[in-house]
Amino acid sequence: MKLVTHITSVALAIAASGSALAAQFEFTSKLAEGDTLVLFQEANAKEEFKFLDKDTRAQLNKAVKNTNFSAEYGKSLELLAPIDSNYERIVLVGLGKTDELSAAKMAELGGNIHASLAQKKANKVTMSFERVSGLINNSELAAQFAHGASLRDHRFEVYKKSKDDSNISYSFDVADDKATSKLYEQLANIEQGVFLARDLTSEIASEMTPVDFAQAAKSLEQYGVAVTVLEPEQIKALGMGALEGVGRGSKDGSRLVVAHYKGSDDAPIALIGKGITFDSGGYSIKKGKTIALMKGDMAGAAAVLGTVKAIALNKANVNVVAVMGMAANMVSENAIAPGDVLRTAEGLSVEVVNTDAEGRLVLSDAMWYARQNFNPEIMIDLATLTGSKIHAVGDRYSAIFSEDEHLVKELTIAGKQVNEQVWRLPLGYKDKLKSNIADLTNLGSGGPGATVAASFLQHFAGDTRWVHIDMAGNELSSAAAGEVPAGGTGYGVRLLSEWLLSNQ
Repeated sequence: MKLVTHITSVALAIAASGSALAAQFEFTSKLAEGDTLVLFQEANAKEEFKFLDKDTRAQLNKAVKNTNFSAEYGKSLELLAPIDSNYERIVLVGLGKTDELSAAKMAELGGNIHASLAQKKANKVTMSFERVSGLINNSELAAQFAHGASLRDHRFEVYKKSKDDSNISYSFDVADDKATSKLYEQLANIEQGVFLARDLTSEIASEMTPVDFAQAAKSLEQYGVAVTVLEPEQIKALGMGALEGVGRGSKDGSRLVVAHYKGSDDAPIALIGKGITFDSGGYSIKKGKTIALMKGDMAGAAAVLGTVKAIALNKANVNVVAVMGMAANMVSENAIAPGDVLRTAEGLSVEVVNTDAEGRLVLSDAMWYARQNFNPEIMIDLATLTGSKIHAVGDRYSAIFSEDEHLVKELTIAGKQVNEQVWRLPLGYKDKLKSNIADLTNLGSGGPGATVAASFLQHFAGDTRWVHIDMAGNELSSAAAGEVPAGGTGYGVRLLSEWLLSNQ
């Protein structure tokens, strides 16, 4: 019966992406009725709101004056509507300076305002958006606000007895309703990829094994994605000893999951994801309370799978393949021990001096597989790889490593557009990976940990243009903020989708 529980739980998590209680959005050319009217004001600008009736306008202007409301970005003012109004409450939202109002800031604002409205039990919200302007046009701003609200609205509640039943319906009065609807449709497809990644990351480890992840990946076949799953014997037969070795200590062993969306005949872009469904550390066992967060050690794999879903739903002209090395790093009589030597499919042997440095092992064989079978133009790996990264740049950035200046620049720009920023760290210290009995060790003898780990992976990039993104600390959020709720963040889906769609 355990298998039924597994599949049911995964299905529930994926189904939550399209929950009937999700926020709804429509874009029109006129103000609709509702319980809440949301108005916007630029900083230091006198907005007369002439489209409002006389009583409402007078009450609003009085509230603005008495509270010294300056319309700074993100600030809001709430007041009860006049008794004969079509609305129950009015919320005035500050936009700050319009020459600073970007897509990223509007999505963040949408998330925060949505959270505030949900807390107030708003049900039907009318957005007076037609006059809003910024660095991008009105349609783009409205679509990004809705995008942020929808992202914040997402919930993972599989294990809660009492579930959040809030359900806000938004009506946006915009300058061009058709253009806005079209723009939001693309963003909504990206949201589905984010929600998939979040659900997979939030799911508990006992219900999200490599087998369960592979089952979830197969759900993408309905969108024209070719999904292949290699099992332990196949992995071993191909010589992927690093991937096979990491999963050896668990009951199900390792899996290699491949999800390929061929939207063009161009050489593919390969996205490589670290998929450690639970990381105990192996015999180099983790200590302290952070071990309870190790269900999120497969967030890199979740992100690249979510990206493929987003690209497929948008029917983009992109040839993209996600290759995910999946394993649970557990302790058992069959698990690898510190000091063991594993041979990678690349042919390089690795002395495993620490079994808690397993992510680079599964990535090494996944990178080889992508190069060997798809000959990609570009290869980008995402991984919750090192604690050292968190010490270096915290959890508000991921760390990016590459010798390809152009790719670093493109991904840095993409990250800024979607509030998933990257910060470049150097490659180097390969000499720290020397072993007396093998070609490499899996953990450097000194040097900055994030850099040494990235340099280990560089051995498996070949001549392919390659970027490594260490997203340790970005995968789970302890508190909601902006467009990101508490729990699995889906970090990386928007970053990669923005980059892929902007360069298709």
